[in-house]
Amino acid sequence: MSEPLLQVEHLKKYYPIGGGWFGKSPQLVKAVDDISFTVRKGETFGLVGESGCGKSTTGRSILRLIEPSEGKVIFDGKEITALSPEELRRTRKDMQIVFQDPFSSLDPRHTVQRILEEPLIVHGMGNAKERQAMIQRLIDVVGLTQSHLQRYPHQFSGGQRQRIGIARALSLQPKLIVADEPVSALDVSIQSQVINLLQDLQEEFGLTYIFIAHDLSVVKHICDRVAVMYLGRIVEIADKHKLYTKPQHPYTQALLSAVPEPDPDRKPERIILQGEVPSPANAPIGCAFHTRCPQAMEVCHTHRPELAETDQGHLTACHLFTEMRATGQTHLA
Repeated sequence: MSEPLLQVEHLKKYYPIGGGWFGKSPQLVKAVDDISFTVRKGETFGLVGESGCGKSTTGRSILRLIEPSEGKVIFDGKEITALSPEELRRTRKDMQIVFQDPFSSLDPRHTVQRILEEPLIVHGMGNAKERQAMIQRLIDVVGLTQSHLQRYPHQFSGGQRQRIGIARALSLQPKLIVADEPVSALDVSIQSQVINLLQDLQEEFGLTYIFIAHDLSVVKHICDRVAVMYLGRIVEIADKHKLYTKPQHPYTQALLSAVPEPDPDRKPERIILQGEVPSPANAPIGCAFHTRCPQAMEVCHTHRPELAETDQGHLTACHLFTEMRATGQTHLA
C-alpha cells in the first residue's frame, strides 16, 4: 500500500447568511461539515453524492481556492492551511484542478498557446524556447495538434476544450489533480475519451487524482476508492469493489440502486427515498440522513454517527453498525 500524499482532517467550510440582527450570530450554511480522509500516492480517490452535497467545495477548499473555515489539509508533508500566500503560490505547482465547465474555465481572449504558456511563465519554468517545447509536448499528450495552438477556446468542441484544460493542469507537472466533474458537461461518447485520457496520463506521469462526480458508473470505471457525501458529510469510504458489491450505509445503497442496469433481464430492487434533501442552512440534528432513512432509529435523531471502520478498509458513519463494532461482528445480522 502506497504512502499518503494528502491528508484531510476535520475540514469545514461554513458560509454565513443573514445579518445577525440584534447581536445574534448569523445563520450558517454548512457546505462541508467536519470531514476527514486520506488520498494515497498514485490512486484515484472518488467523491460522489447528490448535487449540493459539498463535493466541489471540498475540492476547492483542499486547494485553498476558497478558504476553509476550520481543519487541516496536509499535502506531501506540508500543512496547506498554514502556508503564507507566497508559500502557497509555490506549492500550487504540485496541486492543480480541472474544472467542470471546459468553456468558462478558459480565457476567451487568449489562444491555446497563451493559455498553456501562462502558468509556465508565472512559475518561472524555462526560457521561451524551452517553454515552447513543453507546450508542444503537452498538446501532443492530450491528443491535439500543433495547429490548434493559435486558435481560441470558442473554436473547439466541448471535448477538445476539456483536453486543453487537462493540458493546462499538466503543464506544471503536478503530483495531485482535482478533477471537478470533468466529464459531466460532455456527450457520452466524448466522456469515455476524456476518462481514458486521464487514465493514460496517470499511468504515464504517476498522477494522483481526486475525482469529483455524481455519475456512479463513471466513478466505478476510473476510481480506486470512493467516498460518499451527503449534506456536507462523508457517510462511507471504501474500495470501489466493496462499495459497489456490498454498500453499507443506507444512503449509498439508495444511490447505487438508481444506477441504470445494462442487462434488460436484471431488475434490481430500486430504493426510493422519501422527502427532500434538507437545507444545509438548517441541517438535521444527529445523523443528517435520518429524515429520509428507511432504517432510522431513535439514536439517529439525536447523535451524529462517527465515521469508523466497519470492515477492513471500509469506513461507515451509521448507527446501525455501532453495536456491530462493539461486539466485534464484521457483518450485519
